Amino acid sequence: MHELGIVFHIIDSIEEVGRQNKLRRVSTVTLELGEVSGVVHTYLEDCWHWAAARSQLLNGSRLAIEALPAVTLCEDCGSTYATVEHGKTCPFCQSPRTHLVSGNEINIKEIEAC
Repeated sequence: MHELGIVFHIIDSIEEVGRQNKLRRVSTVTLELGEVSGVVHTYLEDCWHWAAARSQLLNGSRLAIEALPAVTLCEDCGSTYATVEHGKTCPFCQSPRTHLVSGNEINIKEIEAC
């Protein structure tokens, strides 16, 4: 379960920002989570609750997740398309020369302090 490692990294980052900004408590952390990031939302949320409870800054905080759609670019025709729906083959020209341009990210979007 790599979700726990991801949560530890996120919490470490937020605690550093908290120290720099003299935050006392965080109420909500909003993450942008790519559709093909390989992260299981429910596991991430479970890990968040467990790990955040051990942080003075984050104890009781809420994790909000915003899904980012996976988008692939076709190198031959220049079209972009929904990755999950069509996979690695371009639905417009049938080219296999494609690459993912978004949808595998895990970003901290917003930290709400109280």
